Formats: sequence, structure tokens, C-alpha cells
Amino acid sequence: MTSTSPADREVVAARLLAGSIKRSYDPAVDLDWDAPLVEGRYFLPPTVLSLYGTPMWESMSEAQRIELSRQEAANILSVGAWFENILLQALLRSLLHQDPTSLHTRYTLTEMGDECRHMTMFGRAIAAMGVKPFPLRRHEAMVANLLPKTFRGTMLWVAALIGEEIFDATQRRVQNDPQLQPMMSRVMRIHVTEEARHIRFAREGVRRRVAQSHPIEKVWVGSVQGVGGLLLQRLFTNPTMYKRAGLDPREARRQALANPYFRANQRRGFDSLAAFLEENGLMRAPSRAMWRRAGFL
Repeated sequence: MTSTSPADREVVAARLLAGSIKRSYDPAVDLDWDAPLVEGRYFLPPTVLSLYGTPMWESMSEAQRIELSRQEAANILSVGAWFENILLQALLRSLLHQDPTSLHTRYTLTEMGDECRHMTMFGRAIAAMGVKPFPLRRHEAMVANLLPKTFRGTMLWVAALIGEEIFDATQRRVQNDPQLQPMMSRVMRIHVTEEARHIRFAREGVRRRVAQSHPIEKVWVGSVQGVGGLLLQRLFTNPTMYKRAGLDPREARRQALANPYFRANQRRGFDSLAAFLEENGLMRAPSRAMWRRAGFL
């Protein structure tokens, strides 16, 4: 659906609401949190870990590799929780200017409910792993507190896609990997199912805004959204997770950033979103350069 009239917005919301009624989850009851972890299983498949295939990886024991997967998974879930928090704040602000009786508003609230449950699910998963979450550093927290105030119009929907699609693409590839802990497979399946609706909602929001907004907004968003790539690169190679896994954090991060397997995974995760941004005129030269520098292009 590419039409951008207000009536179409309501049609999209109605379909997504129907999907939410048919297939939504409550992590409190849809995951067996009391089930023990399976000895020898990974928390993320080896092939998507940042150090896979590096000299450091080759020197690690199987137990060290599994521990790295535990820390990387906890880091990604922590990032996911912080992002959901920022998105929720931005969506709630946007509702101040929406018709409270519209289906669009009703689906926005439904998505917010999904995201609240996802944050709960991520937190419980980290606890079940037996590790601590990865907190935001002071400067990251300052930026995180400002972002919800800047996510408006086209930028709101593009930011939602950056935070959702790259994670979603990876989860879709690995959710059924036999090496995964059953708990992690279940978390990914639930997240993928519900995020599919969120991504559809955000993509339609982008198309509608691009058609209706001033060209200057399109140029501005297309020029600055690449900052998301630089931020994700930093978060995906958080030195603290290497330190917690018993590795030299500086050398581990250096090898991860130079790792062709890691770069290939980044590009694979960004492929679909990159094509969508190009299609809608939202991949300008500055952003393209930032995504390329971050290893996603």
C-alpha cells in the first residue's frame, strides 16, 4: 500500500489492530522463565558474534565463546530496552497532537503496549542469563533523554525503523538456530512476530510523511539519519561486554571492527532498510557516508 491519504492511514491501522488481536504475546505467561538454561548452548549463534572468525576467536575455548555470546546477547537486549524506552516517549508525545478516537491512535497505543512487554521480556531474559544489564554511560543517557524531543514527523518513523529493522533482520535469520538456548529462540520468535506489525506501521508513516511534508524535511532527515549507524556500531562493539567475557576490551573491539564476518552481518541486517530509505529519497550523501563508515554499507 503506497497511497498516503488519511483514509488509507486508518485502513492500515485497522489491519494491524486485527493482527494484534489474533497474534500477540504476554511474556509473563508465554515464556517458561523457570526452565533451566541448557548446558553448552549459545545465547547468540557463533556466526553473528562480533569476534567470530578473528584471531581472538580462534584462541578462545568453547566455554569462553559461549560466555561471549551471553555478554553480547545481554548487551543487545539492553540496547533494545533503552531504544524501546526512547521510542515510547516519542510516540506518547506524538499522541498529544492526534485524534484520540482514530484507529491510528488506537494502534499507536497498542504498539506501545507491545513495547512495554518487550522491555519486560528483555529484562527478564537478561536476569535469566545470570548477568547484569549494560547501563547507559552518562553522555549516552544525556543524549537518550534528548532524543524523544527531536523524533518528530518523518524522523520519528525513520528512527523507529533504524531501531527495529536491523535487529529484526538478524533475529529472523537466527531464531531457529539449533545452537541457541531455547529461551533466546522463544524471545526472538515473539519479538519478530510483533515487530513485523511495528515495522509495517513505521514504513507507512515514512511514506505518508514523505508525500505530505516540506522538501526541506526530507533533505534534513535524509542527511542526518546516518548518525544512527555510527551509534549502532559503537553499541554493538561495547568494550564492557568484552571485558566481562574476560577479554582485552581494546584489542577485542579493534578486531571486531576489522572483522569481515561482522561487517557482512551488519550489511545483511541493513540491506532492506537501506533500500527502503533510498526508494523514498531519505538516503542523502552525508548519511550514506556515515552508514558506510559504520560498516553497514
